[in-house]
Amino acid sequence: MPASYNRVTLVGNLTRDVDLKRTSGGTAVCDLSLAVNDKVKRDGNWVDDVTFVDVTVWGRTAEVADEYLSKGASVLIEGRLKLDQWESDGQKRSKLRVVGERMQMLGGGQDRPQPAPQRPASVRTPDGRDDADYDNPPF
Repeated sequence: MPASYNRVTLVGNLTRDVDLKRTSGGTAVCDLSLAVNDKVKRDGNWVDDVTFVDVTVWGRTAEVADEYLSKGASVLIEGRLKLDQWESDGQKRSKLRVVGERMQMLGGGQDRPQPAPQRPASVRTPDGRDDADYDNPPF
């Protein structure tokens, strides 16, 4: 039997907000739309060449996507290609998509709200200053 290998790695931005759904058995599932940009030279100018890719993530990955990602978020997806085939109005149709098996949020958390940094309730520095002087170092 000939060898085969089905792996995809994509980095792009979500084109719409995440919409979490659940199967009848309660498993979480999200269909994501990812815009992947590439630079190509046309007529002597560099322009963006955008490819739109449909991605489906399942289980905890889908729940995390729903909780933390929104339109425009930068994300890395690793998974495999899957060809869906069906018949509609008497015509055979098909669509190639990615089944996401691993997701990494990119951008250092800028895609989701961050809590405000909390200042310690009481600070005592080595030279004995209290927290009233915390923001005013002696140099």
